[in-house]
Amino acid sequence: MQFDTASYLRKATSRAKSDVANKLISMLLHEISRRVVDVVGMGVTDAAYAREVVATFGDRCGYCQRVLETGHTSVEHMEGMNRFRIGLHVPGNVIVACKHCNGSKRRDDQLPTLILAESGWESFLSHNGTRCSPGCKTCAYWQAVWPDIEQRTDVLRTAVQRIKTFRESYKSSNEWSIRIRASIKTKADLLYRECQKSAQQQIQVMAAELFQELN
Repeated sequence: MQFDTASYLRKATSRAKSDVANKLISMLLHEISRRVVDVVGMGVTDAAYAREVVATFGDRCGYCQRVLETGHTSVEHMEGMNRFRIGLHVPGNVIVACKHCNGSKRRDDQLPTLILAESGWESFLSHNGTRCSPGCKTCAYWQAVWPDIEQRTDVLRTAVQRIKTFRESYKSSNEWSIRIRASIKTKADLLYRECQKSAQQQIQVMAAELFQELN
């Protein structure tokens, strides 16, 4: 099938308009995270937390369980830090994943409503090829990683259980995240809309002034 260049260019242009608003949401969630960390008394950068991540996941991706490689690894927020998932940068929500899983999981993280599970990370690990339509890109991703359906099902099930057990060790952080999520969702949506509106207005004014000066 021929690559659709026009469609790709349209998506890139549309996405650029929301980048600044998404960045503000991320900044808001990071600020809230810092305050939660002060309350619970442990941060993601603490040596004790790093040891727990290593003890649980070793040198493997927290999702696909393949060995991590330098340059192909990402800090992963299991509940994404965006206006849909409202994840925080706190212990229990941060692990290490390969860039392939990190990128593929974004499809679930960017959905306003999840169907396969309540959380972004568990939804991502629920695409075993039996619950979605034939065109599901995330199911296709997992099928490419683990072609054998029995092995794929086992890997995904094991990953879910491992992550659930890991998150149980950080109930305080998780409880704060749950409490905040309900309260901040409306505020985050408002911030996103107002940021886009304000930025677009200011950009139009500046662009008009610039062209007036040039002419």
